[in-house]
Amino acid sequence: MSAMSRRRILFGGAAVGAGALLTACTSNTPATDAQVKTDTSGNANAAAGKKVVIGFSAPAADHGWIAAITNNAKAQAAQYSDVELRLVEAGSDAAAQRAALATLIGQKPDVLVMLPHDGKELDATALEAMRAGIPVVNLDRAFPSQAAYRLQLKGDNFGMGLAAGHYIGEQLKAKGVTNPIIGEIPGIDSLELTQQRSAGFAAALAEYGFKVANRRPAEFTADSGQAAATALLQALPKMDALWNHDDDQGIGVLAAVKQANRSEFFMVGGAGSKTAIDTITKDDTVLKATVTYSPSMASSAISLARLIGQGKGLSDLVELQVPKDITLASETITKDNAAKYAKLGF
Repeated sequence: MSAMSRRRILFGGAAVGAGALLTACTSNTPATDAQVKTDTSGNANAAAGKKVVIGFSAPAADHGWIAAITNNAKAQAAQYSDVELRLVEAGSDAAAQRAALATLIGQKPDVLVMLPHDGKELDATALEAMRAGIPVVNLDRAFPSQAAYRLQLKGDNFGMGLAAGHYIGEQLKAKGVTNPIIGEIPGIDSLELTQQRSAGFAAALAEYGFKVANRRPAEFTADSGQAAATALLQALPKMDALWNHDDDQGIGVLAAVKQANRSEFFMVGGAGSKTAIDTITKDDTVLKATVTYSPSMASSAISLARLIGQGKGLSDLVELQVPKDITLASETITKDNAAKYAKLGF
C-alpha cells in the first residue's frame, strides 16, 4: 500500500458522488463545533466591506487535526458579515475532491481556499482556478507549481522537530544529564512531513551533543501509537525523554506508558490537541509539553482570503497586498503557558 493510500485511510471520509458534495454556508451561521476564531473587534481590516464569496475544500476525517480545519474555517467566516463561505466536501480521495472543486470553480467564487488531499494530484485543479481569475489560498499541503496559488499558508514540520528537540535538550541540560537515552515515535515514516519533523528533531538534539537512541513509527492513530510505544518501551528499559510527533496517536502512547508503569522519563507531544493541553495542565503524566502545528491556520486562511478578495493587505505591513507565502512558527506549550494556548486546542 502506498504512503498516500495509507494516509487516505487514516484521514479520509466516506466517498460520495460529486453531485452531493456541494453545499453552502452563509457567514452568519457559526459552526456549533467550531474550534477557534480570531477576535475581530478593534481591527480596522475587519470592518464590513465588499462582499467576498470564499470557496473552501478540505478532507473530511476522523483525525482531530483535519476535522478542526473545516470547523475553524466555518467559525472564522461567521465573524464577517461580508463573507459567504461555500463549502465543498473533499470526499475520500483526490479524484472526489477534484470533481467537487470543478463544480465550485464553475460558480466563480471570489477566492478559493483549499487543503488538498494531495498537493501534486490537485495541482492542475488549482492552476485551473487561477487561470479562471480565482485566487487560490493553498492550505498546508503544497502545490508543486508556484503558479497554482496566490497564497500558500502552512505549518512548519521541520520547526516542530526543532522546537521539540530544543525543549528536550534544555530540560536534560538543566538536569545535568550528559548522555541521555532519547526515544522518538514519529507518524507514518514514508511521508515527507514525518521526515521533516525527524530531521528538525535530530538537528536540534545535535546542538546539545544528543541523538535518538530508538524510534518506532506509528500511523497518526491512538491504536498505532500504543503499539509503537509498547515496542519502544520494551526496546529501551530506561529512557530520559521521548518525542511523540502527533497528539492523537499520543493518547495510545500514554496508555502504553501507563500499562508499562513507566515514569522515569518526560515526553513531548506534537500538534497541540485539547487533550494534550489539558493533560499538560494537570501535570499528572509523563507528558510535559507539546509543540504546535495548529489547525487554527484555517481561521487565518479565511481572514487572508477575505483580504485578497477585497484587495487589501495586512495592516502591520507596509506592502499593499497579502504576502504570497506564510509559514507559521511551531511554538512550545508547557504547563506555564497552557492557559494561553488552550483556545487553539483541537
